[in-house]
Amino acid sequence: MDDVIIERAPRGWLLRAECVVPRPLDEVFPFFADAMNLERITPPLVRFRVLTPAPLTMRTGLLIDYKLRIRGLPVRWQTEITAWEPQRRFVDEQRRGPYKFWRHEHTFEACDGGTRMTDEVHYGVPGGGLVNWLLVGRDVRKIFAYRQQALREIFF
Repeated sequence: MDDVIIERAPRGWLLRAECVVPRPLDEVFPFFADAMNLERITPPLVRFRVLTPAPLTMRTGLLIDYKLRIRGLPVRWQTEITAWEPQRRFVDEQRRGPYKFWRHEHTFEACDGGTRMTDEVHYGVPGGGLVNWLLVGRDVRKIFAYRQQALREIFF
């Protein structure tokens, strides 16, 4: 399933995106362990920049600061790495930012043909369902669709 799906969750929404790339896990996971690579897989229109100085050593408890633009408006965002299991998974959660809450779990597994990467994002937005339907859900879906395409280009 190379697709991005958003569905209503008990509290907020759940986005699920899955992509298989033809590279081994020990090559794919280190790419994600470098937070600076987020800039490479985020649409240019978002103008996503990591503010926390490099090099970053990924670990549970690491705080990472970013700046970006949402529909042209400048936004500051901070996430915390709340789970770090190299070669398997990690989780980042919003500590400050535009969402009511944001929990993004990245999982990785070796599979026939390479590595399966799965993103599950549980999020909430100010303004609820209407704001998500009109704006946020569409934007988040586009960002993750772009991410999948960028990963295909990087790893194929």
